[in-house]
Order: sequence, then C-alpha cells, then structure tokens
Amino acid sequence: MRSLPLLLATLLLPMTSPLSAAAAPQLASLVVGGGCFWCTEAAYELLPGVKSVVSGYAGGHVPNPTYEQISTKKTGHAEVIRIDYDPAVVSLERLLDYFWQVHNPTQVGGQGNDIGPQYRSVILYADAAQKEAAERSRARAAATFRDPITTEIAALERFWEAEAYHQDYFRRNPNAGYCAYVIAPKVKKLSEQLSKEKQP
Repeated sequence: MRSLPLLLATLLLPMTSPLSAAAAPQLASLVVGGGCFWCTEAAYELLPGVKSVVSGYAGGHVPNPTYEQISTKKTGHAEVIRIDYDPAVVSLERLLDYFWQVHNPTQVGGQGNDIGPQYRSVILYADAAQKEAAERSRARAAATFRDPITTEIAALERFWEAEAYHQDYFRRNPNAGYCAYVIAPKVKKLSEQLSKEKQP
C-alpha cells in the first residue's frame, strides 16, 4: 500500500500523457497585411487549418503603437494580421496563394477607400523559407493580374497586437456599417469559393 505522502504527490501530478501531448498541433505563424485588418482577419478565419487570427501592427519605427498613432500615417506601420495555423492541415503556400484572393494587391497607397500607408499590401516573413515562399507565390499571382502587383515583401521585425476592440471585429459587429457593406460581401464570396474547392 502506498504511503500517504506518495499517494498525495501522485494525485497532484499534472493530468497529461504522452498521447495528449503528441495530439496537440504544432502551430506556425505568418504575418500579412492587405488593407483594413478587420477585413483580412475575417477572410483568413474562413480557411481550414487556421487556428487563430490576431490583428496588429508591424513594419514601422514607433514601439508599441496605438491605433490613433497609426492613423496619423507617420509611424510607418501597416495594419496586419498574425495567422496561427496548423501546417499539417494547411500549407504556407496555401496561405500565401489565398492572400491574393482576399484583397487587391495591385492598388497603390491603400485598399479600396482605405487610403494611406497603413493599408498597404505587405507580407512580412519570419525566416528565409517564408521569404522564398512569398516571392514564389507573388510570381505565380503576377500572371493572374492585369496590373503590376505592389505588395511589399519584407522581414518581420516586431508584431504589435492591436487593441482588444479590434480583435474579431467583424464577428462581434456584423451590423456595423463597414462590416455590413464592405466585409460581409467579401466573406460571402470567399466562403462560396472555398465551398466550390471542397466539391469533387
């Protein structure tokens, strides 16, 4: 029979097992920007294999920027999203190829009516493999657009998470004007495209 101290110590051990640890997916991340992050966040949340999407700021020179600072167009940051995904379900190449579908990468100085450097098209790579994949994807996409692609591909220095009220904005505010008239039609179109891809 076990002694009381040994029994208590056993009961206090974390309830984990090699099987449960092995089952947890090893996630990877990609940071991209394609206009208002409310829109790109909603678009990537549709893609199977994407576990979470976080809106934020990157590519500028001001530490810990706020939305108000970004809006002055003087910090150099772009509105971006960090996509945390399961590579066993969706590949980096798929995420990058989808990027060209969710916005207009040929527009200069913004996206739609959102004008300014904070709305520029950008892929921010974390390592050499992501850089090479982004460049290959851009080359493939260039053949499908009439106008030149303006997307910047640059090294990710730091991702700053945006304020809480920006996170899951479309999901939490579907009836807001921008969400209803700009994001909802795009989400509907992308959802239909993804549904067609699943069909045999």
